[in-house]
Amino acid sequence: MQATVKAYDGATRTGSVLLDDGSELAFDAAAFDAGGLRLLRLGQRVNLAVEDDRITVVTLSTFPLP
Repeated sequence: MQATVKAYDGATRTGSVLLDDGSELAFDAAAFDAGGLRLLRLGQRVNLAVEDDRITVVTLSTFPLP
């Protein structure tokens, strides 16, 4: 699934994304760390792995999901 970064806090490594249908989902530090990223920018496109309405991995749209 793809989304756009709406908010990101580098200190806590948490944030939220907007899905293509306009709904917002939050992600935690564990999901950010699972993607192997160092930072995110607002408006950046990302790939998501989602289980039970919870984001488990956030990574760049050009990277494969682990």
